[in-house]
Amino acid sequence: MKVRLFAVVAMLAMTAGCGLFGGGDDQKSAGSAPVAQSVPSDSPAPEQSSPEPAETTPSPTPPTATPTRKPTTRAATPPEDVNNFEVSACSTKKGTAVAKTKVKAALKTAAGKTYWTHEAPQLKLNYPLVKAIAWHESGWQTNVFNCDGGQGLMQLMPDTVNMINGRFGVSYNVSNYQENATAGANYLAWLTRYMSQKAFDQDKVFDLSPGKCRTHSSWCLLNITIAAYQAGPDAVLQNLKTKKLPNPAYVDSVRSLMADCFCDKY
Repeated sequence: MKVRLFAVVAMLAMTAGCGLFGGGDDQKSAGSAPVAQSVPSDSPAPEQSSPEPAETTPSPTPPTATPTRKPTTRAATPPEDVNNFEVSACSTKKGTAVAKTKVKAALKTAAGKTYWTHEAPQLKLNYPLVKAIAWHESGWQTNVFNCDGGQGLMQLMPDTVNMINGRFGVSYNVSNYQENATAGANYLAWLTRYMSQKAFDQDKVFDLSPGKCRTHSSWCLLNITIAAYQAGPDAVLQNLKTKKLPNPAYVDSVRSLMADCFCDKY
């Protein structure tokens, strides 16, 4: 019996041992299966790396240069271009026009002369005034003859030339562009003194600087001299009480040309 019991116990022990070892192998194999399943082939890793629009989206474009081009809009021709000059539709041209570079030199020479050499040598013109009137009158065209009698660069009337020649003891030939420029400047010098005497009772100080005028239409020596060049001194002095310019548009145009003229490019 004991032998049988020992045999049975031995067999049980062997069976249990085989079950333990075999069970250990099964546990290992069973345990390894979840490990393999814990790393599936369709893991979300590619989904995490794929959403990268920042790399494929182009970088923001810099601000356009449109705002910096606004000055070109401001530089466009204004509704009323102050560089336009007045030449009558019935005017004619005789001969060949002198180059504007030569005209500019003639105007500068004329503006620098002293015309009241004895009575008012302190009276000085300025080039911006002379060049602006010349541009407004003829566009610096030396060969323009107007149907109203205006001649050449400064559009001088025959009666005006005769008066200046007689008053100053000269003999300007306004068919010559240089003498035309000088005669026109001489007339401006005469107007400056005459208007100063009549409008301001002043015969010592003749200030034609723009700074002496509050506006282009105010009653100041520069403005009334410009007005008298076109309208005549009597037409201006008739408004002495009202102090209103008879031709404010003309004066405004000349004043604007003094500051900024297309002719300045020559």
